[in-house]
Amino acid sequence: MLTLQGVDVFYGAIHALHGISLNVEAGEIVTLIGSNGAGKSTTLRAISGLVRPRAGVIQFEGRDLARMRPHQVVTSGISQSPEGRRVFANLTVRENLDLGAYSRRDRAAVPKDFEEVMELFPRLKERLGQQAGTLSGGEQQMLAIGRALMARPRLLLLDEPSLGLAPFLVTEIFRIIREVNRRGTTVLLVEQNAHMALETAQRGYVLETGRVVLADEGRALLANPEVRKAYLGE
Repeated sequence: MLTLQGVDVFYGAIHALHGISLNVEAGEIVTLIGSNGAGKSTTLRAISGLVRPRAGVIQFEGRDLARMRPHQVVTSGISQSPEGRRVFANLTVRENLDLGAYSRRDRAAVPKDFEEVMELFPRLKERLGQQAGTLSGGEQQMLAIGRALMARPRLLLLDEPSLGLAPFLVTEIFRIIREVNRRGTTVLLVEQNAHMALETAQRGYVLETGRVVLADEGRALLANPEVRKAYLGE
């Protein structure tokens, strides 16, 4: 479904990604793990069209993404729940969700997807008229994911969905990620909670200083002594 080959990204003189190559098959959950500054979020930003690769290929279902504008990437079937949630604080929950579907042409199908999001996030259903900025951190994360789902993506990019959340909410967010995937959406997950990410994903990539240094099945990476020492505190 998604292929990156030899992708280089620069921020000015800073070489952020060094020849990143990875792939995501339809129906998978794939995770990127690594320390802060490893290039995980930059990889998602490159896929979304928010930063331009200086070299390499990014293809989604055979289409070249590297020259697309971000809104074109969304209409091609990819949406992102960004790090830090980035909800529209002064708009209501309902208005945030409506904006997620803004670029869709199949308007008749939007109400059905709205009901699915309400089913996934019953807490949001109770707060539809509430300003998003007054929600708790966990509720804002649910809204950010729900807003991304309203675009009806075939590939959902999640950037640090558990960041700053209480442990019981982390468990709930990962349950929802698995359910979204079960319902047919492919997921590429960037996550600082390496243990939960590798338990959830079928496959994973380990990034260090802008390079892929390990790639394997999630369970295999979870059992890898180097990964356990570096990212699981063991």
